[in-house]
Amino acid sequence: MRIITGTARGKKLQSLEGERVRPTPDRVKEALFNIIQFDLEGRRVLDLFAGSGQLGLEAISRGAREAVFVDSSRDSVSAVEKNIAATGFGQQSKVVNADFASFLSRNPEPFDIAFLDPPYRTGLLQQALPQAAAVMNDGGTIICEHPSDEELPLSAGDFVKVRSYRYGKILLTVYRHKDVTSL
Repeated sequence: MRIITGTARGKKLQSLEGERVRPTPDRVKEALFNIIQFDLEGRRVLDLFAGSGQLGLEAISRGAREAVFVDSSRDSVSAVEKNIAATGFGQQSKVVNADFASFLSRNPEPFDIAFLDPPYRTGLLQQALPQAAAVMNDGGTIICEHPSDEELPLSAGDFVKVRSYRYGKILLTVYRHKDVTSL
């Protein structure tokens, strides 16, 4: 696992071991960032269910102003902290060891882009999506990674599903504010 492009291009990232760990494959990560390539510069990013932090770190490498990494696992938080140190993105990163609901209920400063990639088939994505929508800027984008056989709602708060992209058994579903739905 590595940073694909940007200021930290080629930096190797640590990942946790085990069957519950599912890093985003490089081809899916590349596709995800192609979707939002013109929306990243100077943006504030939420990497919810951060795991190794690879999505938030890739966003910073490509020009995001700041990334907040949230994960309930202490092991994941440790991996994120090591990966932040390896990429040199400490000034642009904030790591929070908390479950998604307690973090989102604290009314954090609004985000421009949110990555939601929880463990598959746990119901966490369906719970987190409307709560994440509540902490987004109106012009924001939410991207959910989930199995292709898992349906997501057409809307979450003021955000509506604008498109899903299939990569084998993985879907990337994009939500935008109802007043800014173009892709």
